[in-house]
Amino acid sequence: MARVRYDRLPTEQHHPRSHDLDRLSPEQLVTLMNREDAGVIRAVARQRRQIARAIRLIAHGLRCGGRLFFLGAGASGRLGVIEAAECPPTFHTSPALVQAFIAGGRRAVFRSQEGAEDRGGDARTLVRRRIQTGDVVVGIAASGVTPFVTAGLAEAAKRGAGTVLVTCNPRPASLAHLRIVLLVGPEVLTGSTRLKAGTATKLVLNMLTVGAMVQLGKTYGNLMVDVRPTSNKLRARAISMIRQFARCSEPDAARLLHAAHGQVKSAVVMSAQRVAYPAARRRLARASDSLRKALEPARQR
Repeated sequence: MARVRYDRLPTEQHHPRSHDLDRLSPEQLVTLMNREDAGVIRAVARQRRQIARAIRLIAHGLRCGGRLFFLGAGASGRLGVIEAAECPPTFHTSPALVQAFIAGGRRAVFRSQEGAEDRGGDARTLVRRRIQTGDVVVGIAASGVTPFVTAGLAEAAKRGAGTVLVTCNPRPASLAHLRIVLLVGPEVLTGSTRLKAGTATKLVLNMLTVGAMVQLGKTYGNLMVDVRPTSNKLRARAISMIRQFARCSEPDAARLLHAAHGQVKSAVVMSAQRVAYPAARRRLARASDSLRKALEPARQR
């Protein structure tokens, strides 16, 4: 493998308007950063087609029994961890369905393990142990040359997994079935890819998980009908949705939620079609767990 010229990477270039960063007032610094952040939205917008293709790839993999994995190091790896952690409470998924590999392991989530990003062998070992044919692996590497990510994606592809790379380098070292290239330009603080690159990456990861879960019937319109009511706020949200569908009182909605074992979709089907919980689950299963599809027959009658 050719030696990487880190000084030539897009993520290592100097920003022409931040040479005197340490001389700026707080107001000037905020103005500069805010102006730069506006370009992040445009960079993401230029990759709409690739993001949509990635959503289809992920949704297909999950629909066919595969799983979704995020793979990254440092700030990029932490973004993957956050995304994976948010899926169970938001979409009532199993913790095994969406997972994250971060260079350096769990401790790297809370304390930087910078040298871990260079250990491609660690990624290959993780992938060999965990990845199967039909899974989808999303590599996150702003620089496009992180050995942990490049090695992991290459090994995942060998094992029959779909691969996606989210990067800010138009000529990354990593191969993937799909590349999402976010050309955000040099960072205000040279090389600090937790800034614009991190913001752009987070926006894309949001789109990938929400987009894939919508395709899987995890929402009804813009309602989070697969929410897991594990806190007071989420329980209140679940009851509110049931009330909206069933047009019932709050106590009645709470009773429905309890009878449905905390599942909003089951509670709605139970109310709309006047069936018990087991029948509601069967009807949802026949509708591929889509609330909209499960309700359509009753509405057509």
